[in-house]
Amino acid sequence: MSKTVVITGANRGIGLSFCRLYKAQGCTVYAACRTASPELIALGVEVIDGVDVSEKQGIARLASVLAGVSIDLLINNAGILRDEVLGNIDQDSIRKQFETNALAPLMVTEALMNNLAVNAKVALITSRMGSVADNTSGGRYGYRMSKAALNIAGMSLSHDLKAQGVAVAILHPGLVGTEMIGGHGDITPDQAAERLSQRIEELNLSNSGTFWHSNGDVLPW
Repeated sequence: MSKTVVITGANRGIGLSFCRLYKAQGCTVYAACRTASPELIALGVEVIDGVDVSEKQGIARLASVLAGVSIDLLINNAGILRDEVLGNIDQDSIRKQFETNALAPLMVTEALMNNLAVNAKVALITSRMGSVADNTSGGRYGYRMSKAALNIAGMSLSHDLKAQGVAVAILHPGLVGTEMIGGHGDITPDQAAERLSQRIEELNLSNSGTFWHSNGDVLPW
């Protein structure tokens, strides 16, 4: 039986690679994004454009299109990266990262909560830069803070959704060569999606709420 997968931030990078991977596996893929890319359209998935997950209207559009759709896997992938340096902090930049990286995945999950099938899974694409124990270089205030906030939201979701039979993974993809970081990384988006999908496959109610590196390592909080 084909699974239904919903992916945010699907028009490029890891999101696009997730779409390609799950489409190849025979899943029904709903690809949410602000603007569809030619590469995404070419995959032949169900594209839901006009979805800015940091805006109420974007989430409402996503929920409206998916009304009545049973979801087996929700991947909250959309995110942004900005850089702030102490002495020149931009509050608006940090606020936007919180809205997109931390608040949006929570609100998307809540909006689609009743769509989640029994034994469904929710994946949050976070970063080890949200780890307090792993912060050895400072900086990147908005990104680090927003990803730490996403991590704690994921832990709460893992508890609150357990009674519904839904497991939650908190996933660091690794250093991926995407446009967001200028194209330089240790692995490609396709490799990241493949590794992350393995972690999602291993996800169950007993390990729900775990903070994983895509290579399978459990990361420190």
